[in-house]
Amino acid sequence: MSERPRRPGPSVRTRVEEITDDGVRRREDRLATEEPLEIRLAWPGSPARRVWVTMRTPGHDFELAAGWLRHESLVGDDHISGVAYCTDVDLEPEQEFNVVTVTLSSPPLHDPGQRHETQSTGSSACGVCGKDSVAAALTVTAGERWAGPLPEPSVVRRLPEALRIQQQVFDRTGGVHAAGLFTSTGAALVVREDVGRHNAVDKVTGARLLAGASAAEACLVVSGRAGFELVQKAIASGVGALAAVGAPTSLSVDLAREAGLTLYGFTSEGRTVRYSG
Repeated sequence: MSERPRRPGPSVRTRVEEITDDGVRRREDRLATEEPLEIRLAWPGSPARRVWVTMRTPGHDFELAAGWLRHESLVGDDHISGVAYCTDVDLEPEQEFNVVTVTLSSPPLHDPGQRHETQSTGSSACGVCGKDSVAAALTVTAGERWAGPLPEPSVVRRLPEALRIQQQVFDRTGGVHAAGLFTSTGAALVVREDVGRHNAVDKVTGARLLAGASAAEACLVVSGRAGFELVQKAIASGVGALAAVGAPTSLSVDLAREAGLTLYGFTSEGRTVRYSG
């Protein structure tokens, strides 16, 4: 009898040669795991269908699926009735933990086939590469907007370090991004890591949805740049502000200003740059 496949972890061991002026040192290192995740969607009267495939770091897969569906405006805050790994008999053993089926209590808010054909895939680098057109990529359905106070700039400057101290997978591998949801006073509500920066944001939103909480909070913090796809997801989840360690792009600034999202870039303990809000 064959052994059941092990659920993949967020990092894997490897042997490396570290080469310096002093010579070669052979040692063990850790790499961030990168594997595909297929997301399937089902609802009453409709069998499960594939709506997206992305490369991700295993861990919090159900949250990733739920958050992605919310950011794509396919589901509302209380639309998901169940999430499970797929158990189709035709799956190869190594695929068992790489296919997730999300079951809805009623049909999705729009037909997923209109924008997400079954052949659509995404890399771990970008959250909008699979969109069928530029116009579709620019369409953002905002979630319930955060109506409470936003963090003061002095608080915003402290948030990257508050995020950094919770990046355990990064400490082991140096190869993943992070996203975190924070209150206006700088308290961390949820922090997630992933090889894909957009996946990390999906996991944050999905964690809130599956916990029965609103994804709309004071501030979303990301460890990299504030690209368009991250601003798009921040608006869809309804957060009040987005703070990035890196730079924004021209399109992300335009979208933030249009949506009323407060956007910060180049954020560190010493400074932050506000582009909108």
